[in-house]
Amino acid sequence: MSFSRPSPESAHSIEPALHEAVLASVSSVRDSLPKEHHEHFNILRQEIIDFAASHDIPRELLSKPDALREAASKLPTSDLERLANLLERFKYLIVKKEPMKEKLSEAREYAEEFYHLEKQYTSQVALLEQAGILKEGAITGIDGKKYPIPTLEQIASRLFERRETLQTKHEQGFTKLLLVPFGMSLDVLIKTLDQFLLSYKQFHPTFAPKTNDSFLIQEEGYQGADTGNFPNLVYKPQSFTEDRHGGKTKAQILETQDNNPDSFNGWTVHLLQPSNPSDSNSLGFAFIPPQGKGKLQGDLTPRPPLEIGQSANEYFSTLQACKDKEDSPYSHESGMTLEDWIIAFMTHLQETGKPLDDIWNPTRIEGHSCFLGAVYSFISSVPCAYWDCNDQKVNFVWSNYRSRSGYLGIRTSVIV
Repeated sequence: MSFSRPSPESAHSIEPALHEAVLASVSSVRDSLPKEHHEHFNILRQEIIDFAASHDIPRELLSKPDALREAASKLPTSDLERLANLLERFKYLIVKKEPMKEKLSEAREYAEEFYHLEKQYTSQVALLEQAGILKEGAITGIDGKKYPIPTLEQIASRLFERRETLQTKHEQGFTKLLLVPFGMSLDVLIKTLDQFLLSYKQFHPTFAPKTNDSFLIQEEGYQGADTGNFPNLVYKPQSFTEDRHGGKTKAQILETQDNNPDSFNGWTVHLLQPSNPSDSNSLGFAFIPPQGKGKLQGDLTPRPPLEIGQSANEYFSTLQACKDKEDSPYSHESGMTLEDWIIAFMTHLQETGKPLDDIWNPTRIEGHSCFLGAVYSFISSVPCAYWDCNDQKVNFVWSNYRSRSGYLGIRTSVIV
């Protein structure tokens, strides 16, 4: 389909059935293609839906060629060309039963070579849809706004733009993509995790045999922790002191994102280390090692793993001291939030069949996560989470930022 200016009447038309394929149950159309092209179909379809959502084009117009053409005519030329290209590729795939042989952008080529981005992105989108987090290509934030998921192209462009900065982190193994719906209510995400685990158990009966009602244990202070006029949690703390944390509420962060070209509104996009940091194709996420058991990663700037046994404040001080030092092994790394961990936990379980941060694991000692990306503003503590294989439940707890234990540790990420 062409939306080119100034002669739209000269463009060849596209069958209404093709537009309907974007909205309809994908199985009938996708299954008519060779199996090796199903993943490509899913990505293209989702990109079209996400594009429409991010440009305020009602999704139902995607099945109405004339109305879509009229809505698209109001877009800037670059966006118009982008939509036309997506639809043309989608049409070619359905009609020719194979992907259009197109020259990938330089950013896409880079992202595919170094991050296998398309495969990772597709897997993350599928998980978010399966869990009921992503609906029609977007989430609903605590402010009631819709936040479309960042597109494949947007993430590829960001990775390409930051390639020099990210080079060292890539060598250190930070190649695992994580898409986090930060703007969502934490209450909703916690309930979603519980439902995800219950659903997972239905298809994997040997998983958590003791549990048949709920997979969660929460300490006081989590309910409504990110909402209201005076929420318990503040994010992006600048220090771990009760009266001078320097953090912002989730609502404040969402407000400032609108004017920040370097943010993905309502979302955070992360790179973490996979289970084997030396193999970017390895599944799941690296565990938090006990003292003396971590392995250096990287040749140019070797990175000693952050092992368990320190206090949250000590870990925080390490990251703060290295934040702006390019030659530091921990440069550009950030502490995670509970929102990040919930998505990582679901991803890890789906990919490996094993819970993340299983601290009583009989085969090896694993640390449990404390989250430096958020702090309880009123009790000088940080949120923590882990899997307890004895109770077969996820435990949401908190720890004083000065406390040490033989299991407390952190997992860091690089925010794209």
